[in-house]
Amino acid sequence: MNRSVKFFTGRNTKHLADRIAKSFGSNISSSSIVRFSDGEFEPSFDETVRGSDVFLIQSTIPPSDNLFELLLMIDAAKRASAANIIAVMPYFGYARQDKKGKPRVPIGAKLVSNLLTSSGVNRIMTIDLHADQIQGFFEVPVDHLYASELFVDDIKSLNLNNLIIASPDMGGSKRANVYSKLLNSGVVICYKERAKANEIGEMKVLGDVSGKDVVIIDDMVDTAGTLTKAADLMIENGATSVRAYCTHGILSGEAYSRLDQSNITELVITDTIPNIHNSPKVREISVAPFLAKTIQAVVANDSISATWKSNNK
Repeated sequence: MNRSVKFFTGRNTKHLADRIAKSFGSNISSSSIVRFSDGEFEPSFDETVRGSDVFLIQSTIPPSDNLFELLLMIDAAKRASAANIIAVMPYFGYARQDKKGKPRVPIGAKLVSNLLTSSGVNRIMTIDLHADQIQGFFEVPVDHLYASELFVDDIKSLNLNNLIIASPDMGGSKRANVYSKLLNSGVVICYKERAKANEIGEMKVLGDVSGKDVVIIDDMVDTAGTLTKAADLMIENGATSVRAYCTHGILSGEAYSRLDQSNITELVITDTIPNIHNSPKVREISVAPFLAKTIQAVVANDSISATWKSNNK
């Protein structure tokens, strides 16, 4: 007998969870949450999950409450005898803390992986981790998906004559190289030195962008400081146009004002994170059909790498 598939979502990812369930041909199952006056909360499922494959959809941003809400939902599903518990985390919070960059700091991504595993999750599904090695922090399967499946076709549709792919920093060079192969274009890299977190010191362009239509590729855009500075630098170095494709549109602080004042023609993001502002420079592509198809492969025990053509190789 085939197990039933049920979708639940946390408070902050309802916008995407509804789209995923609809693309899958299902609905979000009913759940509720009790809030106490001191800030404590208790989620509960309003229907049975016994023997079901339970997909819990929750991007962990803002990280603290949303991560803990996900952990509580996992624990509830485990104690309610779900057959399999899959945490669908389109945006994986704390992924920037994947190593010790200086003494006496935590490795937050490893701590999060320990918490998820200890809570009883059977599988993790996420998109464009900040660092690939985070997959190795887990003792359960991790389906690490790539927005290149969506972005590459969209970039092709722009019909840019002199396309060149750019990485906004050295850490993103591998990602940029993947896109360049899929799009048969060159690559340039921005070299930056940070004064401190979310603040750029010096930046230089490694490569020739003169007369080129530049597409910057990154896994996330937070305050947009790096992105807008890179775009302005590209134009100063003779680029014809600059666009950016960033999977996770955090867009905090002065991000929108920086975008509006920059030389970026367009910023394309996905809906892994709710986009609560409207900007003529920001366009959103939904990952819901992408995730729904991947979930179908998981339920059917089909190969995920065979399902998607590029697989970020």
